[in-house]
Amino acid sequence: MTLSFSRMHGRFTLLLSAILSWAVISVAGTKPTASAPVQSGLDVIVAQNFQSFAGKRVGIVCNHTACDKNGRHVVDLFHQSGVCQVTAIFGPEHGFRGTQADGSKIDNETDSLTGATIYSLYGKISQPTPAMLANVDILVYDIQDVGVRFYTYISTLTKVMESAADNNIPVVVLDRPNPIRGDRIEGPILDLQFKSFVGPHAIPIRFGLTIGELARLINGEHWLADSLRADLTVIEMQGWQRSDWYDQTGLPWIAPSPNMQSLATATAYPGFCLLEGTNLSEGRGTDAPFLTFGAPYIDGRRYAKALNRLKCPGVKFKATKFTPQSIPGVAIQPKYEGQVCQGVRVVITNRDEFRPIETIARVLILTRQLYPNNLTFRAAGFDRLYGNSALRTTIENGLLPIAEIFSNWATDTIAFEKLANQYKIYR
Repeated sequence: MTLSFSRMHGRFTLLLSAILSWAVISVAGTKPTASAPVQSGLDVIVAQNFQSFAGKRVGIVCNHTACDKNGRHVVDLFHQSGVCQVTAIFGPEHGFRGTQADGSKIDNETDSLTGATIYSLYGKISQPTPAMLANVDILVYDIQDVGVRFYTYISTLTKVMESAADNNIPVVVLDRPNPIRGDRIEGPILDLQFKSFVGPHAIPIRFGLTIGELARLINGEHWLADSLRADLTVIEMQGWQRSDWYDQTGLPWIAPSPNMQSLATATAYPGFCLLEGTNLSEGRGTDAPFLTFGAPYIDGRRYAKALNRLKCPGVKFKATKFTPQSIPGVAIQPKYEGQVCQGVRVVITNRDEFRPIETIARVLILTRQLYPNNLTFRAAGFDRLYGNSALRTTIENGLLPIAEIFSNWATDTIAFEKLANQYKIYR
């Protein structure tokens, strides 16, 4: 079978990421429980021989994660099906190959296998234009998400659905698992005053839906621009249950982005990504981003002991030293580049009990107490990620008891669960 560079890279990433994911989870002391293999939406249409796409000119929104259970890429499979033609390809943040660092400019290019143009949807142009869609009869979206509001693939999904609706083109979402379970919701609902590309909708940080279910919610609640509604079809997975972690699906882990190399990283990410909005290093430029954090002003041993005294469920902290470095395609000029930092390594001891957003809130409160003259916030960035200013202002000024913030999350969770239940596919 002929494979372009992009798909060969995807297979290497698949193997490496699977090894890394198993290693980190095993160290954390949580072994995956085997269950019946899940069929992704892509696996389902492969089994159906692409019947619903016969004779169509297909545009595919995807990256390197869009592989079937055997590691074959969605573009290859559509091209080789013989029943349809791939006429356009669209890539999200990190690019079609998933090799670009956060925020990198990505140019359009031509796919060597199909001859189709690969359009970048990250940067000045964030959604398909009418010219890009001129030779497209149907749009297919297939990208592995991580179930977190500020992961930008859901913004790309929204923009694609808007373009599809605007241009009267049907859109098909090939569903994939929420890797950190579909029965867990955590954190505040976004205040739409803080709406951005890292916060497109009024949903919690950890929203507990698959990408297909979220597409149904966005469409059903008229959250597209100008209250548009897309002609949406979700190709459902087979065999997935809401309580499944990704390593219980039987599907190989492919790192969804350069800094998301393991399931353990994805598990911590809903909370520990908030460190990006502070002057603590979130571990970019190390071998364990979001599982390592600290700063030159931290005393690692003292810090680890203090954090462990918080007794946050399902997690412990181990003192460490690290020196962030630029890594091509992974981290560009990370915080404290070339400077020795002290801090901690996150060890997830029980992922079912671990609450990453509550944990990071407690971590930041304690850090402020230990280092009141050192810890600072990048206010606008932190608030965009978190979804409002309440947590930051509480830590900086003590405006609200932290218990009240957690109580507000609980209220948000109940409201969102009631809304989301209308759009759930799996039980």
